[in-house]
Amino acid sequence: MNALVTGASSGIGRGLALALGKRGAHVVVAARRKERLDSLVGEIAAAGGRGEALVLDASDGDATYEAVRAVDARLPLDLVIANAGIGGITPGKKLVWERVRDILQTNLVGAAATISAAMPGMVARGDGRIVGIASVAGFVALPRFAAYSASKAGLITLLESLRIDLHGSGVSVTTVCPGYVDTDLLTPGKKHPFLVALDDAVATILRAVDKREAMCTFPAQIVVPLKAAQLLPRPLYEFVATRSSSKVKY
Repeated sequence: MNALVTGASSGIGRGLALALGKRGAHVVVAARRKERLDSLVGEIAAAGGRGEALVLDASDGDATYEAVRAVDARLPLDLVIANAGIGGITPGKKLVWERVRDILQTNLVGAAATISAAMPGMVARGDGRIVGIASVAGFVALPRFAAYSASKAGLITLLESLRIDLHGSGVSVTTVCPGYVDTDLLTPGKKHPFLVALDDAVATILRAVDKREAMCTFPAQIVVPLKAAQLLPRPLYEFVATRSSSKVKY
């Protein structure tokens, strides 16, 4: 299997890349930090797989598209995991355009570019797996996280539309929406509810990929309440969310 994972220098992306390498896959690991990628390639090789580093800034959609296209041209990709993403608060009363731009460019445009580059080859070959790492934050509009929620909601919708279009093509599309996963991307010292261990998250995601599942959401303790929130009348949800947001000091 030939796989490409973006955002592979840390967190979920790194965990997925290493797990795929242990399965014997040829994994192209893409991210901005070359030294971390080189270290990961070494770990993949030691685990019995094959890896290669691709220095890539997912916030540059055009460059990402061209880079992934070039990889697929010489190494037909069976699996692409669009994982690169960044977080950060974007409170409405103190909205910073540069932060909004960077979050949307990385989380949504970068993922779309990655998928767009790999898709034609997969469709032509009649087989392939596209995986997008979204978030439970894309289920509803979260206070103070307008850009992040929007980027993940956009990715969820993009993947759903592609899944419908690709029905019967041999190309599957899996949308992954995790809650808090124990990685170094979390805010140090802050308590995160229902935290999922990285190894458990990786195993859950790969089970969904293996089965070509449409959706992979976890943990249930967070997913169920947020799904329920989607069913609330909008005025009621906004009332509850506003009360929650008003307790936070910017």
